[in-house]
Amino acid sequence: MLDFTKITTSPIANRKNKFHLADMILPGAYLSKPIESISAIAERMVKAKKNDRSIVLQMGAAVIKEGCSSLIIDLMQRGYIQHIAGNGAVSIHDFEIALIGGTSEHVPDGLKNGTFGMAEETGRMMNEAINQGASEGRGFGYAIGRMIDRRDLPHKEYSLAWNCFKLGIPFTIHVSLGCDIIHQHPLCDGAATGAATFTDFKIFTETISRIKQGVVLNYGSAVAMPEVFLKALTIARNLGCNVDRFTTVNFDFFNMYRPRTRIVEWPKTLDCEGFDIRGGHRQTFPALHQAIGEIEKRTQYTERTTCSV
Repeated sequence: MLDFTKITTSPIANRKNKFHLADMILPGAYLSKPIESISAIAERMVKAKKNDRSIVLQMGAAVIKEGCSSLIIDLMQRGYIQHIAGNGAVSIHDFEIALIGGTSEHVPDGLKNGTFGMAEETGRMMNEAINQGASEGRGFGYAIGRMIDRRDLPHKEYSLAWNCFKLGIPFTIHVSLGCDIIHQHPLCDGAATGAATFTDFKIFTETISRIKQGVVLNYGSAVAMPEVFLKALTIARNLGCNVDRFTTVNFDFFNMYRPRTRIVEWPKTLDCEGFDIRGGHRQTFPALHQAIGEIEKRTQYTERTTCSV
């Protein structure tokens, strides 16, 4: 068996990144064309917030690499997202943005000499946080957010993990061992990683058990999060939780089997309403963010007009 303790790493400063903070989409820095189905989803999110119902964003890492983090953070701060869940890559790209203001290396170059994913700071700092968090019974996502806060990383305000930590919003990370670059680092402890991500699965399941009349957004996750959601929903129903009549939405570039069935079609047996939206994240997420803002303004205007009569 290969000796992982002999793996060599390199400083992250030596790496070229494809995403930089200049690529981040900022609130108000765009004007999207209205999309009818997205407006309908925004209506349901505004209603869920008004009625104190949960809104969950489960996502893949492409949403971060497409520059949507600032929009997500804005919605979190305004009460439109009460839980963020993602795969391991979500936590890695989010952490690297907090650390260096950039992420996403060119994979083919690193494969040639065995340096792909071998950034020392990413592997060491994240694994140290996960290992410590697991020893305390903490979840994976919480451990990363706390570490970013304690180390006061220079670009933390753009981090989903850090903003969730500060707002007290669950940030759960659902890992498949061997899928992420931090599993290549000598400090990776498979047992600790497994314990931390299993704690996050329990936290996520608790949220799903209270999703009745709420909203679940699946953004750019083709496999991991649709499967995690299905199992969490099944456990909630198995334990007798009254979970039904919520809205599910799948956003992605392609029509994929798992998101279509797990997110859109199968929950309809629980009197849920499902939407399936095609499009790039740099188009659909700004459109959703903008639609929520327009509904807010319209609602506030109506309330002021009614009160003045």
